[in-house]
Amino acid sequence: MITVDVIVAGAGPVGLVAANILADEGVSVLLLENEPDLPTNLRASTFQSSTLDMLERFGVTEPLIEMGVKSPIMQYRDRKGWVAQFDFGVLKNDTKHPYRIQVEQFKLCRLLLDRLTTKPTARIMFGARAFDVKQDENGISVAAETGAGPAQCEAKWLIAADGGKSALRSALGVQLIGFTWPERFLVASTTFDFPSVMPGLSTVSYFADPDEWFFLLKVPGMWRAMFPISEGEQDDVILSDSDINRRLQRVYAKSEPYDVVHRTIYAVHQRVAERYRVGRAFLAGDAAHLNNPLGGMGMNGGMHDGFSIGERLAAVIKGRVPESTLDGYEPERRPVALEYVDKITTANKRNLETRDPAEQKAWRETMDRTSADPELARQYLLRVSMIESIRKSKAAVTA
Repeated sequence: MITVDVIVAGAGPVGLVAANILADEGVSVLLLENEPDLPTNLRASTFQSSTLDMLERFGVTEPLIEMGVKSPIMQYRDRKGWVAQFDFGVLKNDTKHPYRIQVEQFKLCRLLLDRLTTKPTARIMFGARAFDVKQDENGISVAAETGAGPAQCEAKWLIAADGGKSALRSALGVQLIGFTWPERFLVASTTFDFPSVMPGLSTVSYFADPDEWFFLLKVPGMWRAMFPISEGEQDDVILSDSDINRRLQRVYAKSEPYDVVHRTIYAVHQRVAERYRVGRAFLAGDAAHLNNPLGGMGMNGGMHDGFSIGERLAAVIKGRVPESTLDGYEPERRPVALEYVDKITTANKRNLETRDPAEQKAWRETMDRTSADPELARQYLLRVSMIESIRKSKAAVTA
């Protein structure tokens, strides 16, 4: 039997943020991770200004910046040459980091894990799949499968950050409300140097096209290209060199085939948990909300969840605030998922793919007008960098 103050399920960026906050306060925390080690796949790779500011407390922001690609400019384009450009420099008075950092999320996870292992009140178990929860007024129990057999873990509180297919969310009886898009997304990574043939290309560039929009994102050593996949397309065809090259040749036609160093298919959801709290258990990250990746908000919003619930639990356990402080977590974080993450990412997808000429024209005119006006651009970038959502959610809870 393992007994701690808090169990955190999931050693992704969300769980690691929350576990580090708790361990920094001397709270005993057990981190359970299903995988035998930290996954090193690409997954999310955009770190917003708001998140970079928040990560400073751990001393990992500068190493993350050094490992990543600094992106001070974001562009919206089409295949015919239209460009609307946004400079994060207009946020210089709103953040210490007026840019995005593009780097694979596992690199942050490694920094946070290395830090956590130095904390005497933290324990980490890999290869431990948390699958069931029982609780009463005195505590909460989590059942996990491990290589050494079943394990029973006891705590006062639980943070379920075990991903979009969260077994603990299911065990708690919480439903994800929303929908799944009929199409999926393909992400293919290549070492081809797109700026050499697209002068002025930003390291974050969204290309609108009613037939096939796409997104180009620079990460260290490669470019990630994202495309929509129509219903009925077969996975083996989608992931083949020939089909990926067909899509990339539409981005830029060249005589030689593209080298493809990574490829994956994502199902795309717009869903938010009906509740973020069930008694002594709290949902965070993908366990609480899923959205399409256009805008780089999912991982960042999840880490903001981790900061919020980690800080609240630490303060309650240490006796600085009453237990009722925990009641503010859901009112703070769930509206962000609904009104910012879900709403903005849905609009991003619609604007890039719309076939309606009037909608296309109106969106392009809006982007042109917004990008040309420094204050309008600032207001827009405050939203997409998630600075505004943090300010408003905290203000609403404390009002």
